Amino acid sequence: MDWVLYLLECKNGAYYAGITNNLEQRFAAHLAGKGARYTRANPPLRIMASKPYADRSAASVAEAQLKLLPRHKKLDFFNLPL
Repeated sequence: MDWVLYLLECKNGAYYAGITNNLEQRFAAHLAGKGARYTRANPPLRIMASKPYADRSAASVAEAQLKLLPRHKKLDFFNLPL
């Protein structure tokens, strides 16, 4: 089962990062207000980027690394090799 790191753009202009093993289902949950607390208050507009990982552990590490980056470098993170 592949895991995915994803980056959403929210209505307030902020980015939201998360991991999932089913991106379409998770995005639908965010849109329905059943995702994370942050996206319930700041609904997502679109998926900005996503990147597959072999397992949950690797995706979690990548998510933590992504969240440490300043906003202007977040999209570039998805172009780096695994």
